[in-house]
Amino acid sequence: MAQEETEAEPKVEQVVFDGKLLTDFNDVKQKLANIPFYSFQVAPDRLEIVRVESRNIHKRPFLFYMITIRQDSLELIYSIVPGSSENLRRATVIKDLASLLSVTKDGFQVDQGKFFQYIDSTMDSLLGSLSQSYSTLFNKYDAMLNDFVELKKLVTDLQTSNRNLTLQTSQLNEENKALTEEIKSLQTYSDEALMAMVQDWIEVHNSSIDIVEFSKAHKVSEPRVEQVLDKMVSMGYIELKS
Repeated sequence: MAQEETEAEPKVEQVVFDGKLLTDFNDVKQKLANIPFYSFQVAPDRLEIVRVESRNIHKRPFLFYMITIRQDSLELIYSIVPGSSENLRRATVIKDLASLLSVTKDGFQVDQGKFFQYIDSTMDSLLGSLSQSYSTLFNKYDAMLNDFVELKKLVTDLQTSNRNLTLQTSQLNEENKALTEEIKSLQTYSDEALMAMVQDWIEVHNSSIDIVEFSKAHKVSEPRVEQVLDKMVSMGYIELKS
């Protein structure tokens, strides 16, 4: 039977900074209470702040860090996943710690000398571990970011232009609709107007009318012309020739 593989344990590192508690532990906890993903434990002599980023298959904390604030110090303990970048992990954790300290500056202040030295050392290690390929990649990223910003601006301009064109198209459609209605109204003659047109036609065309030609010339349907002619005959305005 094959032996069960032993799960690799994360590496754990610890660093302590001098500091000073300006209020009390409950006040510091209250300042951080609205920040998500953290749990807090207050004891008479300390405040523990824990963030568990991932757990192993046994539900135990795997990737985590814990900050313990005391009257005169701050202790930082954090784990590093096997096979990952230790320098990048240290930089990530110290960035999060700096964010928390900015919130608690009125409740607890860390000694800036050692804290800034640790940040400086961490950044030196991180930058020193970057290969030329990483530097090239970051330069390409910066260039792509600039291109992205320009493209985003172009998209915004195009969206604005598109909205303006849509508005103009809508206005033109309304104007076209109004013109169409106006033309339609002009092409719809009253009986009196159409009878006068028929009389003028008959006078010009030797007392005769070709319904098809008249309909085309005046854009009036043939049934409408026939209707008016019947009305004119019934009223005695014109006579039908045998």
